[in-house]
Amino acid sequence: MTVDDTTSGAGASDDSERSSGTSSSGTSSSGAGASGAGSSGTGSSGGGHPTPHHAVDHTAEPTDDPLAIRLEQLILGAERRYTPFQAARTAGVSMDLASRFWRAMGFADIGQAKALTEADVLALRRLAGLVEAGLLSEPMAIQVARSTGQTTARLAEWQIDSFLEGLTEPPEPGMTRTEVTYPLIELLLPELQEFLVYVWRRQLAAATGRVVQAADDEEMVDRRLAVGFADLVGFTRLTRRLEEEELGELVEVFETTAADLVAAHGGRLIKTLGDEVLYAADDAGTASEIALRLIDTMRQDESMPSLRVGIAFGTVTTRMGDVFGTTVNLASRLTSIAPKDTVLVDGAFALELIRTGDAPKSETQAAEEAAAAEKEGEPAPPYRYALQPMWQRPVRGLGIVEPWLLSRRS
Repeated sequence: MTVDDTTSGAGASDDSERSSGTSSSGTSSSGAGASGAGSSGTGSSGGGHPTPHHAVDHTAEPTDDPLAIRLEQLILGAERRYTPFQAARTAGVSMDLASRFWRAMGFADIGQAKALTEADVLALRRLAGLVEAGLLSEPMAIQVARSTGQTTARLAEWQIDSFLEGLTEPPEPGMTRTEVTYPLIELLLPELQEFLVYVWRRQLAAATGRVVQAADDEEMVDRRLAVGFADLVGFTRLTRRLEEEELGELVEVFETTAADLVAAHGGRLIKTLGDEVLYAADDAGTASEIALRLIDTMRQDESMPSLRVGIAFGTVTTRMGDVFGTTVNLASRLTSIAPKDTVLVDGAFALELIRTGDAPKSETQAAEEAAAAEKEGEPAPPYRYALQPMWQRPVRGLGIVEPWLLSRRS
């Protein structure tokens, strides 16, 4: 939620507190991003959850819909008590900083409507306290607010969409979905809150473990990773041919399958873009296994279009869970030129597979090593993957690139 910046400063009058800079005094009834906002014990209210203003109806009064208000109070665990100015003043935070925090968390403008709760005050106080204690710089605190808000916004929207479709089917004739919603949220909220905190702690532990195992301080920030894009072939044509529901189901299957495979084999799903997924792995062997399994799995499903994958290896800059840099751009370009049902990798990735013993320099070398091992009565080197150099070609923005075709050795 953003606030009316014209009210900035501790000396704003009571009239300023009551005035609204826009006609928006309403608040979203969903409050979907507020899981756990009413309970400070979870430690979640300092992030993107505590305020209810994700999708504000700028024409509605705060008390237009009694059920909407009841749902909001149930989710937030508190009643509306403060205007944005009052919340900032109670938290001991300047209106300017409060406004930036709320914008970062993704909350819409409510002017000076009395729509905030004790949880909103506590969230402001916590973020400001981290800055005052020197644990976070102000720009970092803004980033924390923004990353939490963006992540939980998407999660909340997905949960509400899923619950409304799958769980609020009226159990008796004459009942509406709205009548089913309140008791459903009442039952689910505490369980989902605990589950959210559990998953976050697990993910935080995993991410921390990867960082502290980095080779040196420099690698902790700009790390060498394998980055892969997997792209559905001909997706644009499909959007013209399929009904919206069919297209949604296809994307859901693709994203679910990709997410499961990436996680199961030790990679990390960075983001999904409908017809494309971006993933990362700490080593080339893991990235290769994920790519080839994605191709094999999609090929077995006749309802799915073909897939193509491009992978690059190199230094990657990470920010707010996303990855940036030339390595990422190269992986994207390799995907765009890959034939269907194939995996193309860059030269650095190929060298990394060779260095780790996952692939031979050439099939000639592999054959010679196998013959020598057989002569000595020893097993042949356990290469998992094969690399075939392709024609060099210019790639927009990256110069001349020599792709390698990656495949699994029989």
